[in-house]
Amino acid sequence: MASCFCCFRCTNSLFGPGHVPLKELPVVKLDTSHMGNDVVIVKNGKRICGTGAALANAPILQNKAYFEIKIQSTGIWGVGLATQNTDVNKVPIGEDAESWVLRHTGELVHNKQVLNKLSPVPQEGDIVGLSFDHIDLKFYINGEVTEKSVTGIKGTAFPIFYVDDGAVLDVQFEKFYHTPPDGYDSIMIEQSLL
Repeated sequence: MASCFCCFRCTNSLFGPGHVPLKELPVVKLDTSHMGNDVVIVKNGKRICGTGAALANAPILQNKAYFEIKIQSTGIWGVGLATQNTDVNKVPIGEDAESWVLRHTGELVHNKQVLNKLSPVPQEGDIVGLSFDHIDLKFYINGEVTEKSVTGIKGTAFPIFYVDDGAVLDVQFEKFYHTPPDGYDSIMIEQSLL
């Protein structure tokens, strides 16, 4: 009986007036503080529509990271990496030295230069995966790696997504449609211990 009373007393003190609720762990999602003026973000930060770009709320700091998009509706769209200095109101992204993107045309673009072109071009309903190891940004279409990649990415890189002309993209930062390549995982948010 004494042990039951102790458990009740301890439990009661944990959930009584002095109870401090635990904070939810932060999750990677589209960042409403780094998005274009005409961008609409819905589905708890997992869908982008409207016109403009949005960064993820976390940079890629770990050695190997992976994320995906599902093309829900075609139009003008792009996905890739960018620093926080890129202009999220200008589409298409890839026109400056701060962004490296795959466009809806299959072109891989950086600083107004077409670096390469994917074939086949991703279509509505396709899943586009991206893996980044701070050397190569690789692209996957429906789980199959493409032969084209982007190198030379400088600075603190954030996932970036842009839409225009009716495009709708769903982003996946976890619970992926396809298994990430060996050694790659979802983007981790840096946590401070203090």
